[in-house]
Amino acid sequence: MRDGPSRSNRSIGHVISCDGTRARIVTVAGSNNESEDYWAVGQQLSIQVGPNRVVGLLYQVEVDKDDWGPEGQNSIILSVELAGEVRSNDKGQKYFSSGISSYPYMGAHAHRMRKEDLTAIYRSSDPSAVAIGSLSQSRDIPALISVDALLARHFSVVGTTGTGKSTAVSLLLHLIIEKRPTQRILILDPHNEYTSAFGNKAHTITAENLDLPFWLLELEEFAQVIFRGREENNEEIDALREFIPKAKILYREGKNPTLRKHQTAQTGITADTPMPYRLADLLGLLDDEIGSLDGAIRRLSLRRLKSRLEAAINDPRFGFIFGSHNATDRMDRVLGNIYRIPIQGKPITVFQMSGIPSEVVNSIASVLCRLAFDLALASESRIKTLVVCEEAHRYIPVDVDSAFAPTRAAIARIAKEGRKYGVSLAVITQRPHELDPTILSQCNTILAMRLGNDEDQNVMSKAISNASRSSLAFLSSLADRECIAFGRAVSTPMRMVFRTLAASARPTSQHVHEDASSDGSETAEITSIVKAMRGKVQITEEFPIDDEDWIVKEDDPAFDAPVVETAPPETKRALSLLRRKA
Repeated sequence: MRDGPSRSNRSIGHVISCDGTRARIVTVAGSNNESEDYWAVGQQLSIQVGPNRVVGLLYQVEVDKDDWGPEGQNSIILSVELAGEVRSNDKGQKYFSSGISSYPYMGAHAHRMRKEDLTAIYRSSDPSAVAIGSLSQSRDIPALISVDALLARHFSVVGTTGTGKSTAVSLLLHLIIEKRPTQRILILDPHNEYTSAFGNKAHTITAENLDLPFWLLELEEFAQVIFRGREENNEEIDALREFIPKAKILYREGKNPTLRKHQTAQTGITADTPMPYRLADLLGLLDDEIGSLDGAIRRLSLRRLKSRLEAAINDPRFGFIFGSHNATDRMDRVLGNIYRIPIQGKPITVFQMSGIPSEVVNSIASVLCRLAFDLALASESRIKTLVVCEEAHRYIPVDVDSAFAPTRAAIARIAKEGRKYGVSLAVITQRPHELDPTILSQCNTILAMRLGNDEDQNVMSKAISNASRSSLAFLSSLADRECIAFGRAVSTPMRMVFRTLAASARPTSQHVHEDASSDGSETAEITSIVKAMRGKVQITEEFPIDDEDWIVKEDDPAFDAPVVETAPPETKRALSLLRRKA
């Protein structure tokens, strides 16, 4: 073999070993590679075995000995990972199978993949298949992906910042709604970047126009709003669990004094039942209970809860939850607006999360994901929604204790059961190793863009089948817009380049500044900046209030809580109940 064939036949090799998943091939290479006919890592090879051709990916090239001859030809060894085989059907048409019926024998001929074989491998008979780009090794062969499989089995797009991940997601969503006009898409957008990508096809919801009544929140979600990131008090949570159902009964049956003692267990109404109630009724029930108590311990707990409720209700940042009209029963309008029922030409809802107070953003994400599933279930799968979870590692991190449990549970429910009811999940992240592996394992199609972190690459190696793991060796060197796609929605793992999107269809962040070459402003209006930082909040009190540092002490006339005369009545009322800890 060292004397080898002539230069014109240099692409011919012969199998010298095979273990069922990999093969080694001996061939020759010239002293220079000016010709296009050469061997290189990343190429695909075919090995003739009877009427079929076994397909493999070249992942390592090495010389047969420790030196390289400057003249003539050199013997080299090719290491190939076997991926399947190209067969012919009864009509003589070529098609690709991921199984291998006959493995290469010693001496079997191997050569670089023919274009007709490449076309057969990546051809798709799925009527829902769409072209999302082209193969990296042959730009005239389209990279096809099945929309049906993409939605039915969930998918994930991962990649380092700057690789074109958001643009790739926008391309996929454009193709999905083109193929499925009745498919609803809900995007949890933490950077406010997707509105620009969809134009009049998208309905954008911001903190200013969000309408999400407080009574749609389940108890754990509502508690996060009330406690605003602080450690929850079990006694106060128990009180909410007790009095919220009573407030719902008062709303449903009217303000009858006898109803205040109504046994909620007999009605089947719980704190999680999506029924409206008035906050005034809830506060009134707390006042009644406080007035009827002789013991100081529960009175203290209820007063602290009442103060928390009043503080949250009067916080302008939470106006979208506690607005004056939010006690009315308009669940149909709220859900119709968020989940596009009817679609009215705008199948995509872009939910801009950056304007939502950070203390409650997880609660809002939890509500949206939970209701998407409940809608599909209640509509008997007529309402099909794709939930696109950007920066997914924020909501479903690998560390269970660092996540908001209801959000994790809502997303996990979609991942595990959603396909039965028509709810799909798209997990988008730049940090796969920080993502809950259970959720990622439910994504049966993964599009992996450039990942330089070793931990991220290890996560991907566990997600892909053994027969294609060598392709992940290229993850750290992929170009922008390039990815390795594998899973149920593609016929076989492929290295591909995404199509170029028009500028009008690309996402652009409204707040993130990425132009490092531009200069900052020498002067700026500090008053307007401070106003933007505060939002709609008007500061009238001179004393910071932290209810973790205050408790009620009824019998301590020696200390009076400071009350500013210009403060609103509700602030004075809350302050009058506060006393410093002993």
